[in-house]
Amino acid sequence: MCGIVGILAGMNGARPHVDALERMAGALHHRGPDGYGYYVDGPIGLGHARLSIIDLATGDQPIHNEDRSVWVTFNGEIFNYIELREQLRAQGHRFYTTSDTEVIVHLYEQHGEQFVEHLNGQFAIALWDARAQRLVLARDRVGIRPLFYARSKHRFLFASEAKALFAEGSIAAALDHRALGETLTYWAPLPGRSAFAGVSSLPPGTVLTLDSGGERLTRYWDWDFGAAEARPTRPADAYAEELRALLTDAVRLQLRADVPVGAYLSGGLDSSAVTALVREIKSVPVRAFSLLFDDPEFDEREYQSSVADHVGVVRSTLVCGPAAIGAAFPRAVWHAEATIVRTAPVPLMLLSALVRQSGYKVVLTGEGADEVFAGYDLFREAKVRRWVARHPDSAWRSRLIERLYPYLQHSPVRGRAFSQQFFAQGHEQLDRPSYSHLPRWATTQRAWQFFNADLRAELAPLDAAADLEATLPPAIGGWSPLARDQYLEAQTLLSGYLLSSQGDRMSMANSVEGRFPYLDHRLIEFACRLPARLKLAGLREKWLLKRAVKDLLPAAVLKRPKQPYRAPDSQSFVADGNVLDYVAELLSPGRIRDAGYFDPEAVGRLTEKCVSGRAIGFGDNMSFVGILSTMLLHELYVRRRPLSAFG
Repeated sequence: MCGIVGILAGMNGARPHVDALERMAGALHHRGPDGYGYYVDGPIGLGHARLSIIDLATGDQPIHNEDRSVWVTFNGEIFNYIELREQLRAQGHRFYTTSDTEVIVHLYEQHGEQFVEHLNGQFAIALWDARAQRLVLARDRVGIRPLFYARSKHRFLFASEAKALFAEGSIAAALDHRALGETLTYWAPLPGRSAFAGVSSLPPGTVLTLDSGGERLTRYWDWDFGAAEARPTRPADAYAEELRALLTDAVRLQLRADVPVGAYLSGGLDSSAVTALVREIKSVPVRAFSLLFDDPEFDEREYQSSVADHVGVVRSTLVCGPAAIGAAFPRAVWHAEATIVRTAPVPLMLLSALVRQSGYKVVLTGEGADEVFAGYDLFREAKVRRWVARHPDSAWRSRLIERLYPYLQHSPVRGRAFSQQFFAQGHEQLDRPSYSHLPRWATTQRAWQFFNADLRAELAPLDAAADLEATLPPAIGGWSPLARDQYLEAQTLLSGYLLSSQGDRMSMANSVEGRFPYLDHRLIEFACRLPARLKLAGLREKWLLKRAVKDLLPAAVLKRPKQPYRAPDSQSFVADGNVLDYVAELLSPGRIRDAGYFDPEAVGRLTEKCVSGRAIGFGDNMSFVGILSTMLLHELYVRRRPLSAFG
């Protein structure tokens, strides 16, 4: 796990210098504190900041092939590198390291740009073919590891994080207004866009090639539900057995490291099953790390303890309250490089610090299971909304609605009249591919009311549903409703927010690598082929996954309703009846007006609502956190104020 940087000079561009690469790599020290490496030859300059996990002795990058004509700088892990290395040796390739990185250059020699199709891993790769004068950038299938690029003065720059592009010196940071509007709708910009104007994000599952033929952007993998079976053709136990074998092998591969590997344990099904499988595979006690909250609405310690006792783990815990979240929020935004609408990333950043302090660089997590096996409330909610639309007079509608959101103190279905109105809306859009996500986007997009008049006018043409639907595969219309819902979730929330702002950026803030067994592409492809009813059976989420791991976990964990990970939001920024000092400064009318995104009076009213404790709904909380994080992003990157200015 590392940070990568690079510069490719054009015909009229100045040749790269090591000092520029050093500035870029230095900005990624948190991603790679164990050493730096550089390669400069003609138009190309590659740099690497290393977090050593595999081949501690000889794995320094950039790495080359036998005749030094192919070079690579790489961020991530190739989990099947041992098997690939043996295949390549049998084909005559010679290795000078035992690292997973070196298989990449030899795979490229063997398969050309299709080398990525042979990788099982999470990666961002920059490969230089000196003979062909070709640069190849590649990102893993689901977007676990980040890769950004920009153009400046006849040069093409790329890096693991945008801050490294700005460190090169020729690009000034400015927020992309459209990306801001998209984030305050989908929770993240659509694939290909970043928070910054002129800075692109390489989409998941994509290869970008630059050579004498120009630029080519190729999608080599996507979530494909086209082969899904309409009804089960095998007994449920046969599907469960195959799922168990795939998940076990994914965990086995992702345990490969030359340093200790721990696990995150939330107390939910997903992380508990991974932790139990680690224990089963390693046959020794597992080191697990858990978050605790003082507020019982967010806390899951009862279930964490149950799993720990049942499986046999050594557990380290971190108690996280509103004060700690408020204090650490600026640092989280600096690492996220994005507007964020929830505070949930912050406790995970603090937990990764505990992981690092405990002597661990790698943790396995349960992230991805909800997208792959339909675990979110959104999937159940959409199913209920579709059923209500087709049975408007049924006496069952109230009982179905009341089964949702049992974990929320202020549940949207607590009030009978409100819930009936909520689930009756949007029926005229029932056949749209984006139907499932329209209520979420509408709730998040309430933040648009806080934009100033100029920005509202600029963003008015943006149509959230239509813009996203234009990017969907043509075949999506033939998929099941659940498949459409899952695809939308994977394309928006998963890669853009959960694996980025809440994932890679928060763990790498403390030089910790997160690994995601549920996002092994073999497991995703298996789940995409499953009949929908084996994932969401009635309103029972992740039905087949529970069946596959039922012998590993306590009954209480298997039977508990899904409780998504959340953290205190606007209340984290209020103490003794006032907002925190840095919040008061950033949300002051003068600062809001100078930044040019929001309306000072509207923001003031929202701030007062939060201070008085009246901001209890998702819309108000997301608006407040989104506005504050945008202002921090502006201060840290556009105005270039040091992080230390915020405490």
